[in-house]
Amino acid sequence: MHARCAFRLTRLRREPDAEPGRAGKQGKSVCAAKVHEGGAGAGDAQMGTYKCCIFFTRRFALSDASTPGDVRMLFTRHAGGAPYMGIDELRRYLAASGEAHVDADTAERIIDRVLQERSRTPRFGKPSLTIDDFQYFLFSEDLNPPICHSKEVHHDMNAPLSHYFIYTGHNSYLTGNQLSSDCSDIPIIKALQIGVRVIELDMWPNSSKDDVDILHGRTLTAPVSLVKCLKSIKEYAFVASPYPVIITLEDHLTSDLQAKVAKMVLEVFGDTLYYPESKHLQEFPSPEALRGRVILSTKPPKEYLESKGGTMKDRDIEPQFSKGQNEEAVWGTEVPDIQDEMQTADKQHENDILYTQRDVEEDDEKKMCQHHPLEYKHLITIKAGKPKGAVVDALKGDPDKVRRLSLSEQELAKVAAHHGRNIVSFTHKNLLRIYPKGTRFNSSNYNPFLGWVHGAQMVAFNMQGYGRSLWLMHGFYKANGGCGYVKKPDFMMQTCPDGNVFDPKADLPVKKTLKVKVYMGEGWQSDFKQTYFDTYSPPDFYAKVGIAGVPSDSVMQKTKAVEDSWVPVWEEEFVFPLTVPEIALLRVEVHEYDVSEDDFGGQTALPVSELRPGIRTVPLFDHKGLKFKSVKLLMRFEFV
Repeated sequence: MHARCAFRLTRLRREPDAEPGRAGKQGKSVCAAKVHEGGAGAGDAQMGTYKCCIFFTRRFALSDASTPGDVRMLFTRHAGGAPYMGIDELRRYLAASGEAHVDADTAERIIDRVLQERSRTPRFGKPSLTIDDFQYFLFSEDLNPPICHSKEVHHDMNAPLSHYFIYTGHNSYLTGNQLSSDCSDIPIIKALQIGVRVIELDMWPNSSKDDVDILHGRTLTAPVSLVKCLKSIKEYAFVASPYPVIITLEDHLTSDLQAKVAKMVLEVFGDTLYYPESKHLQEFPSPEALRGRVILSTKPPKEYLESKGGTMKDRDIEPQFSKGQNEEAVWGTEVPDIQDEMQTADKQHENDILYTQRDVEEDDEKKMCQHHPLEYKHLITIKAGKPKGAVVDALKGDPDKVRRLSLSEQELAKVAAHHGRNIVSFTHKNLLRIYPKGTRFNSSNYNPFLGWVHGAQMVAFNMQGYGRSLWLMHGFYKANGGCGYVKKPDFMMQTCPDGNVFDPKADLPVKKTLKVKVYMGEGWQSDFKQTYFDTYSPPDFYAKVGIAGVPSDSVMQKTKAVEDSWVPVWEEEFVFPLTVPEIALLRVEVHEYDVSEDDFGGQTALPVSELRPGIRTVPLFDHKGLKFKSVKLLMRFEFV
């Protein structure tokens, strides 16, 4: 036993195949660790102590991370070489960081708060910050957040709905997978609480055919009543955003139940429900005009059966995840490249959706509409449907009316391979909704940029799932104060004199370069058990930093792994040339290196267009998108 322990504590050689800058656990040095027999000593409150075998423990001094050199330089410069930073000096720093509007009272409140939170009385008889106080300020999420206008709506909200990307849910009532999970109003409430603006409800007759249930048809999902969902929407619709909630109703009902739905909707929402006076809209209202309102969008039942069930070709495609994989395995899947998605879709089933007729003919639609009760049809603001003929024809639009078109992620990828500009042109006035393919049984998601780069306003996601794609969705809608509506860049809405529009596949010049420096991280020791990452030593954290956006901008890079430290200091810089910075996201992940499989340490995604230049605090979230209590990074953003 002693020999075995001694072998464990011998300095081990690095494996020759270890990745550069990423030393494995098998390459750790333990010579610096204090090894002693017996139990924990009195100093263990200040030490990280790990058991090794039975008779030995390993003690690691908690990292006393030094202040980054850039922070010291900023402090010295703005404090004028003095050992403290007063109100005027802090104002000078804030002005140099792009916050010229900060007055003396605000600067004083910042200093007072820092001193209060650090339980420290000011030196020299006046409020001032030492360099440690200054670093505390920089590392405060509340005082030094990473994005501008984090809680303020600042986009123009008076353009038609088609000018905005809209936070959109798919099968919003499901609590888990698409086949057997329960239906409930709880996922709807959670979605509204984070700012989702489009809620999808699938309406079916109940077992006695006299009322309406919400469920995923032809599956084992347990239903929830429509009225319960509607009441929850009314209660939580505007807790996170004052801008309109759109309810997409997927309709499987008889005409008498449709009439019942109309009555139910009017009773629940009352004056909150908006519906147009005219039969067809030539332009959608603006988010501002619909502020505090609920609107309905639906399509004929037969179109729903085709779109939601998926085409046979959808169902022929192999599922993305192996049989028996846990639903949670999806979070570890990397976001697919949209260029690869389009190329793959283009190779499959030639010409099956681009130019051939669809199942739903115009005469069939007219017949079905004749059976809709007049009041039910009158309440629908956004008329929706699948293409009645070829998809390329549906993208031509109608100059006399606007509508919503729905395509699966695969349909979009295939059409985009050859008709990307047609899609962009269609979305100037009309709404385009993209939904997950039918084989995503575990409620996984696709790369949302497949829709966004083509102007699709409603990129529908399974909000009850989680994974890297969903991290991007959550990050994208942190923009514009998190209100759920993000205005498209002007170039995506413009038509040139020659009739050309934005081409998502065009080679574009670099418009802006983002420099990102990752200084350090902290908080894991507060939010995780001591042995969560490693039984025998502190963690070996490394950070991954990159861009999600158009294919030419998308990239991921990583730092070295810092061994045996709960407070890793990297001080590494990355440079990202951006061709379309307006819709790009900064991706950040932290992992803990392990021999077999790396452990997850946090993630976030931030809109590049709203990053605050300078040194900022970046809070991290878990794989389900919930913010950690303490885990955060100190980073610097610079645009050149």
